Amino acid sequence: MSDEAPICSAKGCRADAVRVLAWNNPKLHTPERRKTWLACEEHREHLSHFLGLRGFLKEDVALAEWDARQEPQDPSAARQEPQGPSAADR
Repeated sequence: MSDEAPICSAKGCRADAVRVLAWNNPKLHTPERRKTWLACEEHREHLSHFLGLRGFLKEDVALAEWDARQEPQDPSAARQEPQGPSAADR
């Protein structure tokens, strides 16, 4: 995991990303699949427009909000050990 700030996905841009553009191509991806592009404020509109024209853009959210959604709600749930069969299963 890198400590570097995420950067904009626009070609040649090295600015810090502030938005996540979640998208999918229905010809290639299942409906629930989300690919992401990151955008700085300067390129947000351009990248959103590009995806929107093609019908690919599903969501445009703040990077902090997207990151918060990706974290497990219950951190202990991610570490749970598989349980053996119960007494009823034996």
